Amino acid sequence: MIVYVESNFVLELAFLREEHQQCEVILSLAESRDIDLALPAFSIGEPYEALERRLKQREELYRRLRAEIRELARSKPYQEPTQRFQELTDLLLKSIEEEKRRLDEALARVLSIAQVIPIDLDTIRAALTFQNSRNLSAQDSIVYASILTHLAGAGPGPHCFITKNSRDFVNPDIKNDLMIYKCRLLTAFSNGLGYIRSGLS
Repeated sequence: MIVYVESNFVLELAFLREEHQQCEVILSLAESRDIDLALPAFSIGEPYEALERRLKQREELYRRLRAEIRELARSKPYQEPTQRFQELTDLLLKSIEEEKRRLDEALARVLSIAQVIPIDLDTIRAALTFQNSRNLSAQDSIVYASILTHLAGAGPGPHCFITKNSRDFVNPDIKNDLMIYKCRLLTAFSNGLGYIRSGLS
């Protein structure tokens, strides 16, 4: 069984989101060779784009808080409370460094075991078509075209594509496209893990 994932799989693992434990089990099954894990190459850069946006927001918040705390500290009644606020800003700065480290580690682990699906000219052409025919964004169309291209050369299913992006991928045409290759679309990692386990039993 080939299990296709995208950037939100890496983000769940890195930032310990609500389904990170299920993602951890899926990754362990890939490491033990019970399943094959596949990731579009385009999805490697997306987690860093998401992290970069978070970092910029936190750095801006950090600068604003520091400025406000310095201003408060000039007033004697607030000098002691501002020490506690200083701990908060230090935690904010530390979280920025910690999240970058966790993302690096999560992605390195995924890449050590996953098949990375390359982007070629045919994939880009298909993606341009899917933007209109499947109403996908430019980014999602590249992910989707990569998966369909890989499925076309894969062995018989069952396979599955697990993504939390239900808003864009839950589409009858997309489900039908995937089912041609006996690939199931699942929009929660808990459901994906259940499907994988049923296929392995």
